[in-house]
Amino acid sequence: MMQQQEAGGFNFENSRRNAVLESSLAENGFKYLNPRKTGTTIAGLIYKDGVILGADTRTTDDMMVADKNCEKIHCISPTIYGCGAGVAADALLCSQMIAASAQLHSLNTGRRPPVAMMTRQLKQTLFRYQGQVSCSLIVGGVDDSGPQLYSVYPHGSSYRLPYVTMGSGAAAAAAVLEDRFKPYMELQDALQVLQDAVLAGILCDLVSGGSVDVCVITETGADLRRGVERAAVRGNRTGDYRYKRGTTVVLTKSTTNLRHDLVHESVQTTDQD
Repeated sequence: MMQQQEAGGFNFENSRRNAVLESSLAENGFKYLNPRKTGTTIAGLIYKDGVILGADTRTTDDMMVADKNCEKIHCISPTIYGCGAGVAADALLCSQMIAASAQLHSLNTGRRPPVAMMTRQLKQTLFRYQGQVSCSLIVGGVDDSGPQLYSVYPHGSSYRLPYVTMGSGAAAAAAVLEDRFKPYMELQDALQVLQDAVLAGILCDLVSGGSVDVCVITETGADLRRGVERAAVRGNRTGDYRYKRGTTVVLTKSTTNLRHDLVHESVQTTDQD
């Protein structure tokens, strides 16, 4: 029996399956989860002596700006930090859970935790919730194996890369990093490249904004710098935008008198000295 060869092109069989799943969830009183926009630009790179992480400072609720100066770079251990994209509360709680685990590891062993171990615990936590925890993270740090940088996605997958960007402004930030990143960069050059990458994400993405935060992680510790660069500073108005009466010609004018009746009137007095 010859096996029938499938025709080329797109296959939309899963569309009907998804529709059946959504209808069955609705019948049982459950709501199908819609994908959420991350609304963030986070980035990281490995330079000569360590890792540099960067992020914007805007958090949004749908299309409304909720916070203009949010801190998206969280401490996991003295030499390991993480950047969060997606739901800000989920990213912060995941970072706090992994930070507690890192502190317990240091107390039990007397050594600093490896970056790979912290990343693996974060992956297992996110995989356990099957994407219900809506956050993506960049984990960077320095341990006995040297500087390391990981990207972790909401379903638990991860990659180890020399530089990485995530969030809705990742495309613009990745363009800067792919053009200007070099292995074993000096600190000042690496800082400038990362700041320009996050700034490109802020300027090219409607949801990212605010200022640029960076964190320089070395073997001896971390240096978190907030607001190192602002995307746009509001200037002073130089012109007068008030116009005199009669500047715009009125073509037609009509007046309508509204009739109203007094229904209730009350007078309140206050004691005065």
